[in-house]
Amino acid sequence: MPRPKTKTELEELSQKNYDRLINFIDTFSPEKQQQTFPDGYLNRNIRDVLGHLHHWHLMMISWYEVGMQGQKPPMPAEGYTWKTTSDLNKVIQQKYAATPLTEIRQLFAASHTRVLQLIAQHSNEELFEKKRYHWTGSTSLGAYLISATSSHYDWAFKLIKKCTK
Repeated sequence: MPRPKTKTELEELSQKNYDRLINFIDTFSPEKQQQTFPDGYLNRNIRDVLGHLHHWHLMMISWYEVGMQGQKPPMPAEGYTWKTTSDLNKVIQQKYAATPLTEIRQLFAASHTRVLQLIAQHSNEELFEKKRYHWTGSTSLGAYLISATSSHYDWAFKLIKKCTK
């Protein structure tokens, strides 16, 4: 499915890609789910990937809450710029490195649900009109939500598939 252009498409593709990711992970034995990825990847295993997705959900939710109060949220996070996202991702990976996969899966499921609830609160116009909200700059709220859900889930699926061959 192409990049979502409507609320319905965003909701459907987000859930579809989430389900595809979780169902794919579930095809692996518990041992394979814990397997370390090949060298050269920041995220060292499935837990790291799901922790990454969960944390980006939390950041998206924070941006939304701060932005909808009329303030400019620190994006992507306090002390980081979009150019230093790789440094931020290293911190995220370390943050969840000791969290069990079962717990990460629960956190990821809960934050996925919360982001879908944000989407559900808005009309097509509120989601896809560029520059509608000061805090989203020149883009739309929907563009941020796509990045936090459907496209990020697709990235995770492809990464896990590549690293578990």
